[in-house]
Amino acid sequence: MILGLSVAAYTKLHVIISLIAIVSGLVVLLAMDANRRLNAVTGLFLVTTVLTSAGGFLFHSKAIGPPHIVGTISLVDLAVAIWALYGGRLIGVWRPVFVITATVALYLNFFVLVVQAFAKLPALHALAPNGNEPPFAIAQGITLVVFAVLGYLATRRYRPVG
Repeated sequence: MILGLSVAAYTKLHVIISLIAIVSGLVVLLAMDANRRLNAVTGLFLVTTVLTSAGGFLFHSKAIGPPHIVGTISLVDLAVAIWALYGGRLIGVWRPVFVITATVALYLNFFVLVVQAFAKLPALHALAPNGNEPPFAIAQGITLVVFAVLGYLATRRYRPVG
């Protein structure tokens, strides 16, 4: 049991929250690339990403491993993003800090999505059963490049007013 839910039910809830975080994060990143500010969607992205990153720690594990490290990095990154947006109000250095940290948070969600896809989807698992084969590395490399480019463009283009 996790938070009064069976492990299966908690896992489904965690996946749903993660997918909402990913979709809303994509909308926010693409809006920033177009120099548009979407306050409600940005709030949804930040809340659901905090929930998914923190919620991952509730899964039972015997040792600290890569998921804990990614979750910790994500939560620290999100703390900076939230401060940049709400504390720094995107003024001065806080604008690029927010864009970069929001992009990193979304990238980390996608990184985990790719890991989970290769672990859980039979067709992908067959291509990389250990998670260190070339198809897995290529998928993660493409993910990194896409987010680096989108984050770079958003940092240059996003100049919110008010």
